[in-house]
Amino acid sequence: MAEDTTVKTAPEVEQKAPKAKGKKGKRIVQAGEAHIQATFNNTIVSVTDKKGEIIAASSAGANGFRGSKKGTAYAAQIAAEKVAEIAKRDHGMNSVDVYVKGIGLGRDSAIRAFSTMGISINSITDKTPIPHGGCRPKGERKP
Repeated sequence: MAEDTTVKTAPEVEQKAPKAKGKKGKRIVQAGEAHIQATFNNTIVSVTDKKGEIIAASSAGANGFRGSKKGTAYAAQIAAEKVAEIAKRDHGMNSVDVYVKGIGLGRDSAIRAFSTMGISINSITDKTPIPHGGCRPKGERKP
């Protein structure tokens, strides 16, 4: 009697490698939207196309400002200049509609940074949320 010495293994299952998300190609976007969120602690600037897909984004904190310096107008200007430069160089953007949200110091300086970089501003819209009614504010009731 001959003994069978071969080892049976499970059938090999073909493993699919996960698809790597590639970088999107450089799109030419002539006109877009600039969204500026200016809080007391930071300023976030992002540029999108008309559909709302982000092309470039930056913040005061991402540009090396730390602590209370992130909330300054100068930090907001630097963040906006960086975003405007990327949008103009890589995507050919030359006009934006600006949407501002928040009450921080960087509101005006971020808008000015777009115009100094040679991007024309079509409109400026304030999207700051304003409560009307809503929850009772903190604190003791006044008589």
